[in-house]
Amino acid sequence: MVSHCLSTSGSQRRGSLQYNKKLATKKANKAKAEAALQHRAINDFSGHIPDGLGVKVWGPLDVEQLNLCFTGALSDCVYYSVHNNTIFVGADANWAVAFEYSSRQRAKMPASLVYKFVPRSFPRTPYELEQLYKHYANKHAPHRNRVVAYLLINELLLVAQKLDKSLLDKMMQALLYDPIYRDLQSPIQGEEDKDFV
Repeated sequence: MVSHCLSTSGSQRRGSLQYNKKLATKKANKAKAEAALQHRAINDFSGHIPDGLGVKVWGPLDVEQLNLCFTGALSDCVYYSVHNNTIFVGADANWAVAFEYSSRQRAKMPASLVYKFVPRSFPRTPYELEQLYKHYANKHAPHRNRVVAYLLINELLLVAQKLDKSLLDKMMQALLYDPIYRDLQSPIQGEEDKDFV
């Protein structure tokens, strides 16, 4: 009878240890989720849009947004659509130019996960920049999406380097001063990528 009591108390201890581990794991996951939300809240704000870049009133609520044309700072391989204040790169740029010129309508965003994270193509907040970088760095993402993410980050880096320091918003400051965005390796591999670029 004593051995039965000991085995019962031993199984109870194991059960309570497992329960405590579950509680600790739940607590740690909750803390991690709260930290991620706090990080996003801090980095999902562009800060003051400098007057020198220009502001465009946009959408049904007349929200002010950064005018992405960057007053001629974009390179030749990028297309800026004045119809929807959006940047297109690579093959998407060629398609958007042809579509808008022939139909006189605004080009829709390409069906790509890249544009899910950066709806105007260029990231507007440090959080969107992080999401774009994660997409570029993800070796399991579709190759075309990695190329588009790389082209967008590279183009934005070139634009940010051309601008006066007083015109940089929080996202551009993060891009210029965070070493993770320097010396990105191009995912463009050769002839097979001609369709993307």
